[in-house]
Parts: sequence; C-alpha cells; structure tokens
Amino acid sequence: MDKRSIIGYVLIGLVLVLYFQYSQPSAEEVKAEKQRIENQKQEQERKEIQQKAANEAFIAQKDSVNSLFYNVLKGENKRVTMQNSKLKVDISTYGGRVASATLKDYKDQEGGELVLFDSRDKINQNDKNRELNGSNTINFAFDSNSGKINTNELFFTPVNASDSSVTMRLAFKENKYIDFNYVLKGESYMLNLYIKAHNMGDVITGSDANITWKQFLRQLEPGYEFEQRYANATYKLVDDDSDYLSEMSDEKETEFEGNLGWIAYKNQFFSSILIAGKEFSNVEINSEIIQKGHNLLKRCTSTMQTPFDAAGNEETVVQFYFGPNDFDILKENNAYVLNQTNDPELEELIYFGWPIVRWINRFFVMPLFNILSGFGLNMGLVLILLTLIVKAVVYPFTKKSYISSAKMRALKPYIDEINAKYPNSEDALKKQQEIMGLYTKYGASPMGGCLPMLIQMPIFIALFNFVPNAIELRQESFLWANDLSAFDSIISWNSYIWPIGDHLSLFCLLFCVTQILNTYYTSKMQPNMGNSPEMEAQQKMMRWMMYIMPVMFFFMFNDYSSGLNLYYFLSTLFSVFIFMYLRKVTNEDELLRKMEAYAESNKNNPSKKSNMMARIEALQEQQKKLIEERERIKNAKKNKK
Repeated sequence: MDKRSIIGYVLIGLVLVLYFQYSQPSAEEVKAEKQRIENQKQEQERKEIQQKAANEAFIAQKDSVNSLFYNVLKGENKRVTMQNSKLKVDISTYGGRVASATLKDYKDQEGGELVLFDSRDKINQNDKNRELNGSNTINFAFDSNSGKINTNELFFTPVNASDSSVTMRLAFKENKYIDFNYVLKGESYMLNLYIKAHNMGDVITGSDANITWKQFLRQLEPGYEFEQRYANATYKLVDDDSDYLSEMSDEKETEFEGNLGWIAYKNQFFSSILIAGKEFSNVEINSEIIQKGHNLLKRCTSTMQTPFDAAGNEETVVQFYFGPNDFDILKENNAYVLNQTNDPELEELIYFGWPIVRWINRFFVMPLFNILSGFGLNMGLVLILLTLIVKAVVYPFTKKSYISSAKMRALKPYIDEINAKYPNSEDALKKQQEIMGLYTKYGASPMGGCLPMLIQMPIFIALFNFVPNAIELRQESFLWANDLSAFDSIISWNSYIWPIGDHLSLFCLLFCVTQILNTYYTSKMQPNMGNSPEMEAQQKMMRWMMYIMPVMFFFMFNDYSSGLNLYYFLSTLFSVFIFMYLRKVTNEDELLRKMEAYAESNKNNPSKKSNMMARIEALQEQQKKLIEERERIKNAKKNKK
C-alpha cells in the first residue's frame, strides 16, 4: 500500500469519527435541553398563575364590558368520552378540546391500548381544575369587542352527549354561545368538529378563526433514535403534493406556495391529522426535537386561519384523524373527508421515496407484501419470501452484469499485452484507443456491468423506504427479534458508548459480515483493469473502500429496525449465493471462444461498434486533436523566439 492510500484511509477514518462525534449530542447539550424543558415548565406555570389572576380580575369586574366572559371563566374540568370499535377520544370541558385519543386495535409497549396522546400528562399544581401544557392542545381565537376570545382558556358545558357525538357549548350571556359539535364518523378513525356561533354577530368582529395546534409527540416505539427519524410535521398543499419538516433538526416553515388542505403530526406508525373544511391560510408550522430521556420525540406547533361566520349562518368545519400510518386505511379514510373539492390524499402522509422509488413501492413492493402477508405467515417469513422474489426479478440484470465482468476478465491477457506495448505515459492516448478497439472487436464493454446494477438500485432504495414504514411489522417477532419494527438487542448495557450506542443488533452484525463476504467474492470476480500503476493503485484503494463500507454500515444501522437489517442481511446473502452459482455455471474459456467467434465474424466490418464505444472514441479523437493543437501553438511560439 502506497503513501497516498494510507493518507486516504486516515482521512476517511477522521471524517467518520468527526461525523459520528458531531451527530451525537454532548453531555452539555443534554443537560441544557433538560434545563430548557424545566425552565419552560416553570414559565408555563408562571403564566398560568398570571392567567388565573387575570381571570379573577375579569370576574371582579362583572359589571364591566368583560362581563361577557363571566360565565365561562370558571367551571369544572371534566371529560366526555366518545368511542367506536377503533377509536376512543375524551373531550375536555376546559377548552372544549380533544384531551386524549386511544387506538383500540393497537397495543403500547406494555400491552395496553395505545394512547396517542393524553393531556393528563402534566397538571398545574396551582389550579387542580386546569390541565397545564397537555400533550395535545388546540385553541380557536376570535376577535371580539369584549377582547380576545381564546377557547383554550374557557370552560364549556357538554350538551347531548352520546358515544358517537357531543356538543360542547361555550355559553356567554343573553343566549350568546358558540357550539363545538364533535361527531365520530362511523367505525373509522375520523372525528368531525362543527363550530357554529349563535347570536354572536354583534360580539365577534372578525371573519376568521385563528387556530393554534400544539402537540408533544410521544415515544411509542422502543428505539428513540430510529423512531425520531420517522417522526415529523407533514403538510399537504391544496392541488399539490405533501411535504414535511426536517426529522433530524428543529425547523420552522412560514412560506407556502398556496393554502394547505391538512397538517399532520406524525410518529413512525401513528399520526394526528388536522384537516381543513375549506382551506388553511396564513400557516406557520414549527417542529422542535426533544432530546432522549423524556419519552417524547418532538414538540410540534402550527398556527393557521380558517373562515368563521360570526352570524351563525354557516358552520366552520375541521376534521381530525387519529390513527395508524397504514396506507390502505389512510386511503379508505379519504372518503370521510368532507371537502372533496381536491383529493385529500391522506396516504401521502407515508413517505415512500422519490417519484420513481415511490412508484416501485406503490405498484410493486406494497402489493407483493400485502399478498404475502395475506397468507397469515410470520412476518419474518414474509420478508424472506419478499427478498427471494425481488432477487428473482433482478436476476436477469445481475446475470448480465456478471457476464460483462466475466468478459472483461477473459480479455485481461490481451489488455496486459497492450499495457506492455505502451509503457510510457505519453502513449496513454494510443493505449486507450487500442484498448477501446479491443473491446469493440470482441463485443465487450467496460460499462456493461454498470447499467444493470443501476437498474437494480431503485428497487433496493424502495425497500429501504418501505420496510421502516410497514406497520404490519410492528410488534411482530421473528427468531430472537421481539419486534421487527425496532432493533433486535441481543446484548445491551446502561451507558451510551460512542459510536455503537447502548446495544448490539445481531441482524445488523450479520448484515455487515455478509456484506464483507459479498465484497470478497465480487472483488475476486472483478478484473484488474489498471492501465498504469496509478490506476492500479486507485482500483486497489476502491476495493479497500468496499471493505470499509460494511464497518460504516454497522455503526449506521445498529439502531435501525431488525426488519430492515433482516432484509439487507438476506438480500446480501442471496447475492453471495447467486454470484457463487453464476461463477460455477459460467465457463470463461467457452465465453472467450464465443467472443473470438464474434470477433472473427465481424473482422470485415471494423466500423461495427456500440454507441457507447463510438462516443468514447469520438471523445478520444477530440482529445487527440486538442493535444496536437496545443503542441502546434507551443512550437509556433518557440519558432518566433
């Protein structure tokens, strides 16, 4: 190994060390985050005390203009429960908001019903009747001639409550009130909210409701780091595609190319979606990461406006979806969206990759996965069968790539002769032209193995996006993995060790070992095409890089789901078996005889060449002319002197 190769490896290692060091929060950052959360809690409690004092001041001024609020500043904080076979929600009389959402068909990590959020998480100790900083809050603000009406600060009265509907009434005075009518839509995950004013036309001065929606995203899965990568705030533009804020950093979005149809706060497998009855305008969305250790992932906040009729002639409608990130379920719930002017496309909440990758997932991987899982097989077996079928589909491209490499190996003796014929660097162009002519003569191409591999890449990337989003893998066990949607920890420890973390994933380790094995076999099959000592050194360095990659993969994928690591392990293992099989059944001597027969049959047609070869030779001819022109100019300058 030469000096430049050693320097290259050292620089690569240094970059990796710096990357992993930079990507992990320091002890000071973790401490600062905890202090920030504590400060925020204290600040919120201080504001609650101030608000309580302000409310008491309102009550003391009963005969003033603020007497509008007298009946709604005090009350009992109770909950009204609504439920169907899939969803249970609690509506709080304080704020008239959804205080909790429970998904009946799914289990949490302790085996109980999955609670998406619950505002009982934090209670203001200074006022037992009020919930403070709950994990889900929504405020509807209205401008009035008696001051700002913020619904999250006022008490509602439940009217006509049942399992499927309840009306929360914000009763002011003199038969003036605002009704929040909640209705569960059949046996779905959809909850409708109809807001209607009664006799408020002389009180409310604006024509819009200003909405502020906040939610703390709970950590619902075992692996914080992995779930964090798939938790975000997503939004759908009217007449356009969906987009999302960064998963790995704090981000605030204030500029949108139009109004929004819905906003979602998304965990890896479950989401809360706020859907506009008309459209959301003047939107701001903010997402902040919460450091590990608080059982929370992110703090999401959105502000927006929607039309509101103070005269009460028309209702303001918004809808909630509290449910799984299941493509088919989301698509089914599109039918429950009241505003069908534009296709709501709730299924776009699930990110399947760039367009070509998304199409592969939509029309190949997902239907195939659904067919296999429909047989009731263990999800580990489903992944095995899925991998086998994918390998069968790409086998023709794999074989073509192998045959191309075999042709290059067969021509290696002829290339060595050309290298010996042109040992000097000034003959590099002639040597390259003769090598290109050799490829053309024998029907080989140095690029022949690249195109088949490029064709396979979108499928591999598609599986990378599909497996972590497959809710069917959640809490499904296989071999030693208890949950295919989380990492398989065969060894764990209490403290974090950089850069491996606090556990060891066996499927990840198997994947990396088989990747090294695959690199060994493929490197043996790749001919040494170096036309100079420099090129041979570069090729040798590239081979060493291929051995370094599995080590990098181990540190990258140790936190990833065992299902994804299982797929990559199986895919790489099957690749090794396929290459071993192809090597056994491919007779390279016979292949060389066929190439010689091809050369013989075309010896009278020297112009026959592939488009690629023609372009390469054209470029080389241009390069030759440029060199000759430079030499001519250089000689002309010498002659003038």
